Amino acid sequence: MLTLDEALAALLARAAPVAEVDQLSTLEADARVLAADQFATMDVPPMDNSQMDGYALRLQDLGVQADNGATMPQLAVRQRIAAGHPAAPLEPGTAARVFTGAFIPQGADAVVMQEQVEVGAEGIRCLHRPRRGEWIRRAGEDVARGARILAQGQRLNPQALGLAASVGVAQLPVYRQLRAGCFFTGDELAMPGEPLRPGAIYNSNRFVLVNLLRRLGCIVEDLGIVPDSRERTREALRAAAGRCDLIVSSGGMSVGEEDHVKPAVEAEGELHAWQIAIKPGKPLAWGLVRSSGREAHFIGLPGNPVSSFVTFLLFVQPFILRLQGQREVLPQAIMMRADFDWPRPDRRREFLRVRVNAQGGLERFPNQGSGVLTSTVWAEGLADIAPHTPVNRGDRVPYLPFHGWAALQGPA
Repeated sequence: MLTLDEALAALLARAAPVAEVDQLSTLEADARVLAADQFATMDVPPMDNSQMDGYALRLQDLGVQADNGATMPQLAVRQRIAAGHPAAPLEPGTAARVFTGAFIPQGADAVVMQEQVEVGAEGIRCLHRPRRGEWIRRAGEDVARGARILAQGQRLNPQALGLAASVGVAQLPVYRQLRAGCFFTGDELAMPGEPLRPGAIYNSNRFVLVNLLRRLGCIVEDLGIVPDSRERTREALRAAAGRCDLIVSSGGMSVGEEDHVKPAVEAEGELHAWQIAIKPGKPLAWGLVRSSGREAHFIGLPGNPVSSFVTFLLFVQPFILRLQGQREVLPQAIMMRADFDWPRPDRRREFLRVRVNAQGGLERFPNQGSGVLTSTVWAEGLADIAPHTPVNRGDRVPYLPFHGWAALQGPA
């Protein structure tokens, strides 16, 4: 069996980003992946400005007296400068009334907050001796002209869009949206709302995988339930490959007489079926399906609900993020205390459904079976347990919170 790292490396090596690029309004580019570095064509802020409502002045006009308001000279106020309005040079011995964001007049080298000034009929007297540059936001302090502000392969968020807007970028180049098809095999599958005939089960995987794909920003083509028929499976593959970049299926990947996905993919393209040393989710397949002169990636997931969910997070999401052009595709594990025992580890790498308890440790769901979908709703993440490694209460284990995967994919 392949290790998770070996399988993931092999999978990601096949994931070249889509070539097409859209030019979007900066306001509309949230959650898309940037297709080219962005550089500042101006300083931000573009000029020295005041961080506070107060008075701009020259330190030399305050003299060298001790920090005592009564001994500081009075300064006449000759200007009132609001944000967005021009400023004249500051005359010696005077101050300028300034407001937050206002130009700092030429010659001024500090701002005194209005709360630290005594205002009289003839002018102001400072109650505080400022330092040079106090409450002045310098030109280029945030962004310098020519600096790279956003990197290719970065998934854009509202903060990034605001930064682009701050240097005047009206449009951003982003990789086009990925089109993903999915289908679910099994004559035993039924949809909620339909009567459940003997031996049938409701198709929960459809609701999980379709919405995981949507949360990744894919345009989803949901082909629904495909009967246990090789020809119908081939038809579904051809239809999806003619329109999609990626096809995801669950179930039908074994070698039984009613498991038709593997031979159907092999008939329509090529398939590499892997046994991966993880639990849950040992079987995984990657391949290519060709139709109408196009070629689509194919990933086949196991049919058990938890196995399908976990392998999607571990393999399909990173693969999609890389197809979308994103650089960072894997969540970071956090070392946390295990408030549970796991005395009989598997020879495979295990991913236990866990959540953080009130004491700041990890507790595990009692039933770790691959068909127990309840565990994925109860859990807040996965504990990553190395092969042949027992866990004793108090040990520290790698924790992969679900929000770590969510953070990589942008907003829901």
